[in-house]
Amino acid sequence: MTIRSRSRIASLMLGAGIFFGLCQASVANNYDGNFMARVGVSVVHPDSSADVFVGGASLAGADAEVSTEAVPSLTLTYFFNPNVAVELFCCFAKHEVDGKGALNGVDLGDTWIFPPALTLQYHFDSRRGFKPYVGAGVQYIAFFDESRSNLAGSPRLDVDNAIGFTLQAGVDIEIGNGWYLNGDVKKTWLNTDVSWEGTAVTADLDLDPWIFTAAVGRRFNLFGSHAGPAQPYK
Repeated sequence: MTIRSRSRIASLMLGAGIFFGLCQASVANNYDGNFMARVGVSVVHPDSSADVFVGGASLAGADAEVSTEAVPSLTLTYFFNPNVAVELFCCFAKHEVDGKGALNGVDLGDTWIFPPALTLQYHFDSRRGFKPYVGAGVQYIAFFDESRSNLAGSPRLDVDNAIGFTLQAGVDIEIGNGWYLNGDVKKTWLNTDVSWEGTAVTADLDLDPWIFTAAVGRRFNLFGSHAGPAQPYK
């Protein structure tokens, strides 16, 4: 892992500390806060496939697969009212890219990703402490620190940053004093261009990741309550 990768992961951990520091410093211990911070574990499962080209001509039977990884993750949600919210999700993950079909067994390289997702959500009214929600938005994936591959000459993998459309569903479960357990699933449709430096090999990669998350979160008021009579956000 490079120094830059370590610094980015350290930033994620620092962010977790800041999030929960804000929770402690703010008005918490209830379910009517206008913010929620969560920390959890996410499984990033790319539903990947690729069209591979050499000199612009399709390489028959060639495909690629991106590995599934489990990583720590953070979310920060702001509630405009009891039902409508916006959520920012972030994590870092390192994925391997392996050849399939005509490229079976070829190590095509690996890459770190930073895949923040921003979604607009609708939270249904709470029932017996269960509060389901759905959302839609966008996910931007930045690829960095790509490695060399096992192709002839060991060329370095190069993946273009990309943006895609995201759908989301989840549930928050009250466990007391403003704390929640959370389960969440996101699906993003995203396509990117891949190349190997110094070669005529390129690929059109459908990444299309699923992101499954289990987390613990806390509701709090960061800037004070909304104007008007208090309304429990549950």
